[in-house]
Amino acid sequence: MRSYNLEHLSILVLEKHLLVRKLLTDVFSEFGVPTVQSTPDPDVAWQIFKQFSIDLILSDWTHDLDGMGFLRRVRQDPESADPFVSVIVCTANTEYRHVCFARDVGMTEYLAKPVSAKTIYSRICAVIENQRPFIRAADFFGPDRRRHRDDLFGGIDRRQRAG
Repeated sequence: MRSYNLEHLSILVLEKHLLVRKLLTDVFSEFGVPTVQSTPDPDVAWQIFKQFSIDLILSDWTHDLDGMGFLRRVRQDPESADPFVSVIVCTANTEYRHVCFARDVGMTEYLAKPVSAKTIYSRICAVIENQRPFIRAADFFGPDRRRHRDDLFGGIDRRQRAG
């Protein structure tokens, strides 16, 4: 795994549990990230996102915290400060249908709980190393959902690139 200097990142953590928020903040501090803001409230997270320059969002998704609603707002709300921001969904919802749902809402990466510093760092590396173009369709805006592009496809590419 490559080593990256994360000293200029600003991270927003939307996480229900105080202990997990503290753990994530400590991990990011160890990575050299100078600015980590965290909250258990999607509305507060939205205000932070609108007021500060955020480079990466780590969002929980549980029955008590609508991380997908927050992600949808980041991607599609006309007042979004940066609909292209990288969003890592960090959740215990690990069934395939959950991963697909988060992908279809516009997540950048998915991280299954429980997490370790190594898996968090690996997802940050994935965000850095595997930047995908953003796609805008009638009901979707987010990173291209195709992980592996088939350059041999001979048909018409109906997807519109945003940007």
